[in-house]
Amino acid sequence: MPKKKTKPKKPMQRWKLYQVSGNKLERKNKSCPKCGTGTFLAAHKDRLTCGKCKYSEMISSEKK
Repeated sequence: MPKKKTKPKKPMQRWKLYQVSGNKLERKNKSCPKCGTGTFLAAHKDRLTCGKCKYSEMISSEKK
């Protein structure tokens, strides 16, 4: 049986989660309230989701 070809993994781009302003590092995304400060919530179109504990917050979009 031939071996499966595996795609190379992309490295996690952690620098995209932070923003430098002056001498301070600021987080762009919110941290998870259940997991703590080390875990970020992923920003989707309509929700914020934690990949570790599956916590999610819905983003209300007001269209008038």
